[in-house]
Amino acid sequence: MSQVEKKAGLLRRTSSSKKPLKEKVVLMYDEIFAKEDPAKNNPRFWDELFLMKVNLEYLETKLECLDGDELMKTKDNVNSLFHHCVQTLAEEHQIKVVNALQTLCALFRGVHQKNKSASGFDIINMLMGFDKAEHRMKDLMESLDSLLCGEGSESLKALCLKLLLCLVTVTDNISQNTILEYVMINSIFEAVLQILSDVSSRGRHGYDAVVLLALLVNYRKYESVNPYIVKLSILDDEPTLDVSADLSYRFLQYKDKEEENQGGFFSTLTSMVGSMFIADAEEKLSVQTNEAILLALYEAVHLNRNFITVLAQSHPEIDIPTTPTTPVPTTPTTPLGTTPPSTDVMNSSELPLDPNLQTSNLLITFLKYSSIVMQDTKDEHRLNSARLCLIILTCIAEPMRHRKKAAEKNVPSRPLVCAVLDLMVEFVVTHMMKDFPMDLYMRCVQVIHKLICYQKKCRIRLHYTWRELWSALINLLKFLLSNETVLLAKHNIFHLALLVVNLFNMFITYGDTFLPTSNSYDELYYEIVRMHQVFDNLYCMVLRVSTNAGQWKEPASKVTHSLVNVRAIINHFNPKIESYAAVNHISQLSEDQVLEVVRSNYDTLTLKLQDGLDQYERYSEQPKEAAFFKDLVRSISLNVRKNVSLNTLSQDILLKEFSTIS
Repeated sequence: MSQVEKKAGLLRRTSSSKKPLKEKVVLMYDEIFAKEDPAKNNPRFWDELFLMKVNLEYLETKLECLDGDELMKTKDNVNSLFHHCVQTLAEEHQIKVVNALQTLCALFRGVHQKNKSASGFDIINMLMGFDKAEHRMKDLMESLDSLLCGEGSESLKALCLKLLLCLVTVTDNISQNTILEYVMINSIFEAVLQILSDVSSRGRHGYDAVVLLALLVNYRKYESVNPYIVKLSILDDEPTLDVSADLSYRFLQYKDKEEENQGGFFSTLTSMVGSMFIADAEEKLSVQTNEAILLALYEAVHLNRNFITVLAQSHPEIDIPTTPTTPVPTTPTTPLGTTPPSTDVMNSSELPLDPNLQTSNLLITFLKYSSIVMQDTKDEHRLNSARLCLIILTCIAEPMRHRKKAAEKNVPSRPLVCAVLDLMVEFVVTHMMKDFPMDLYMRCVQVIHKLICYQKKCRIRLHYTWRELWSALINLLKFLLSNETVLLAKHNIFHLALLVVNLFNMFITYGDTFLPTSNSYDELYYEIVRMHQVFDNLYCMVLRVSTNAGQWKEPASKVTHSLVNVRAIINHFNPKIESYAAVNHISQLSEDQVLEVVRSNYDTLTLKLQDGLDQYERYSEQPKEAAFFKDLVRSISLNVRKNVSLNTLSQDILLKEFSTIS
């Protein structure tokens, strides 16, 4: 080996053995985590720090690596760092503001990661100090409010929302995040709404803003008064009610087109739900990514009855695209600003539920999405989404108000309630499987019951293919009978059977108030008689169980009593039909012949009046659904935290933008 080669090798070894030089910002972080005040020997320390590009990874790792005693020794310096971050947010130098926001993200994440086992008060003390926490958080929230409402950079607003999402999701259970008490006291509800009401801001920040509100609404919602719940519940966003459907349609059809309308929370959610649901249908995106928007939709529907009106509106100026071979009927609409929108959501005339037809109607879009999600409930996230879809439909079905029926118009459209019933029938007939989703079936049948109760109460004669519903329900009973042993090992199938039988009792007792014609009533009796074997078998099964000692004795007994009128119909008409066939020497009666027998023998039929058929337990999130929403919010929070960790740190883009401004 030559002397030159030996020297080159020595140089390589020497340079590789040297430690890489620390960047200046890292050295400054090390000073903060020392015992001395970093500004003691350098009065401009904090000004210089926020001019440096933030090293988030190092700062968070430093916080996590220090043991408890070491961290407490640096508490005063950490408090000072937090204080100067908040102070810097009020400066005009936007690069410093960006760095302060990102440093706050690292502080919130790092301290919480280090103190996972500590109480919220320990974390507050570490970040701000007990005695100064209220003042510091007030200043922070006021600065964030100003930045969100100001005319500054959209990227800066995005970072403010990311910081808030970071703050909200630092704990797995957001209700254990004590710092959020200060976010409750210093509300940013109006600031977020202002973000959503601006065209440019709404397009850029709509997702983060809506998800942030959905999470804040779920902070200790059962334990104390949550101001975000109160403000969302009384929100009467009238301009949004006018433009929301139009925004949804345009968002679906013309994503690149500049929006000219004004909007707010309702319209943003309408657009967002539409775009994400359709994307899920066409692009097969992960359902998990939509749980946050589903939660926001649920909170809007559950807390604010004004939003339910938004669901069923279509913008009258939108021309729905058609093809020459498939003409699409126009939908009667009310010009905006003249007559208030219908308050009878489900019975408003609407477009058919055509999967190939784009519509500005959010409820139609939501039903399409629900249908897609419900096709496969084996995945945990799809199961949760399907459950939440049915809960949303339950909330929609309850508060529907009646209006006087408008003059009949010669249009082949159907009320939205028919689309909802179609979806429920679709679910009933497609999920009779070994891994039986009992919870979803219960909710599905309850939605049907509430819809029928409304039709009965308001005496609305609904033109619907009721036979499909009856057939689906009878086949469901048949499935329960065929799989009695397997299902009873996991579920109380008698509760579901009781709900199904009582749906038939609703039709028998009150069908004359909402079935479209007397022929429909005849067809009901025909279907019961035609499928009498299923009802006979059900009666034998519940009688057997109810006469034996066991855990199912009482629920089976209730089903036995509920079958009294169904059995009366079967026992009354079957002999009449057999006699008619014998007299006329007919071995197989046609449907028309059976219907003739039914019509001519109503007078001698005796039925018992059953009370409470049109009564139901109103939806209440607490206590029955509390555990579900707690788990759902936890899952969403973890997902948001992960995304914030990945997306907040687009420093190069931010700094490039602000370097040109500064």
